[in-house]
Amino acid sequence: MNIPLSLRGAKAPVALTAAVMLAASACGGADAGSQGGGDGDKLAGTIKVDGSSTVAPLSTAAAQLFQQQNAGVKVTVGTSGTGGGFEKFCAGETDISDASRPIKDEEKAACEKKGIKYEEFQVANDGLSVVVSKENDFADCLTVEQLRKIWEPGSKVTNWKQVDPKFPDVKLELFGAGTDSGTFDYFTDAVNGEEGKSRTDYSPSEDDNVTVQGVSGSKGGMGYFGLSYYEENKDKLKVLKVDGGGGCVEPTQATVQDGSYKPLSRPLFIYPNATSLEKKEVEAFVEYYVENHAEIAKKALFVPLNSSQEAELKKALESLKAQHAS
Repeated sequence: MNIPLSLRGAKAPVALTAAVMLAASACGGADAGSQGGGDGDKLAGTIKVDGSSTVAPLSTAAAQLFQQQNAGVKVTVGTSGTGGGFEKFCAGETDISDASRPIKDEEKAACEKKGIKYEEFQVANDGLSVVVSKENDFADCLTVEQLRKIWEPGSKVTNWKQVDPKFPDVKLELFGAGTDSGTFDYFTDAVNGEEGKSRTDYSPSEDDNVTVQGVSGSKGGMGYFGLSYYEENKDKLKVLKVDGGGGCVEPTQATVQDGSYKPLSRPLFIYPNATSLEKKEVEAFVEYYVENHAEIAKKALFVPLNSSQEAELKKALESLKAQHAS
């Protein structure tokens, strides 16, 4: 099962399923895909994942890569949203919760009430890029206020000169993510202050290639999508710096990882249930996720962890194991 590039940041189907199985481990030499299975053991069962539509492609990619070595464990990846995912998780209905923000205090309380122990795993970074045509030689940096002026509901901005009087009289043509995309949710929340709050008179698409073609073919074009997709198309596009209040910052893997590219970068998390580790297939899958986080992030077109984030991830795994053991 191949995940199309357009799945990056898109809302996955409500029950996006990948069949995965842990193969028998070689004597004394279990790899990341066969940890926890025991010599000669084949694992079977179901792993339930739910939560953020943005993180869903990561968990789906993890399941897909896991499947290449294994078969027989069924992983379902639902997209109830971060809040909806925590509701199910804290009710004991899922093994892993996908989240595009840290768990809230009231969600922690709900989990504690049900005796759900967990650990927070940052598995990747999310960064969005705002792109314009290579022919655009006048715009290098926009403030969040300017982006909001362009993209807010009811916006009448149709010319670059309306964005900044210093800009030339060039028609503004907008391209962006479709409304069923996690990228759309994130961009509208970060720029306009509310998920789904956006002007509607732009060219939406779930296929980032359409945005690339539209923006690159128009001198006044502008669009947005994941940073990784810009990096794959930087020969055709120009990326804008964004001023989130602390000066203009260019989106790069480093500025996304350290959080200085605001507000269009954020950490992405999974929350495994400590009790679920009693199921060997869950333990193996979580360990696979941790050990292969960089490859998974790359496959799902997200920004991977830096070295300090990776160290924290491995520390979180050991902490979760300790909670399970207790």
